[in-house]
Amino acid sequence: MPRRSLPTPAEAAEILARRRTRPPRRPPPPAGKPLTGLIKTLDAKFGEGVGGLAARWREVVGEQLARRTEPVKLIKPRTGGGSVLELRVEGPAAALIQHQAPEIIDRANVFLGAGTVAKLRIVQGAVRTAATPAASSTPRGSRRLGPLDAAAEARLADGLADLPDGPLKLALLKLGRGVMRGR
Repeated sequence: MPRRSLPTPAEAAEILARRRTRPPRRPPPPAGKPLTGLIKTLDAKFGEGVGGLAARWREVVGEQLARRTEPVKLIKPRTGGGSVLELRVEGPAAALIQHQAPEIIDRANVFLGAGTVAKLRIVQGAVRTAATPAASSTPRGSRRLGPLDAAAEARLADGLADLPDGPLKLALLKLGRGVMRGR
């Protein structure tokens, strides 16, 4: 006959004492602890690689080059010697970057260590640019500028007063405001 109420604490203790349960399984030991020594030796031997370089790419090559390039990978040759740094470059800028290759190699070697990078390999493609601190607060293209002051608005309206009302006049007003805000 099934019970209609829960057992009391004394009955629960008696039931548990009669039944033998398996001990709970131990969780596996953390894998990172024994691997830290190996990771340190590998890091000392091979360095950070392209991950550390990509994080500080703007500082390494400068703002102008960082907008057009992105480090993809560092290819270590089997024979030893310097690695090949693969850069992703926007299509039209590839020729310009090719001419600046020795300077880029020197700058990368300053960051990664002398003789780490021997050659550049340029791959054309879309570059994912990391947001700069100033640009991260406002998305690109959606930055709102304040309205024109009254004097500038009046000059703009006077310049377009002889045009008939319509879409052309509205477009010219919008263009004029944008140009005058940019100053």
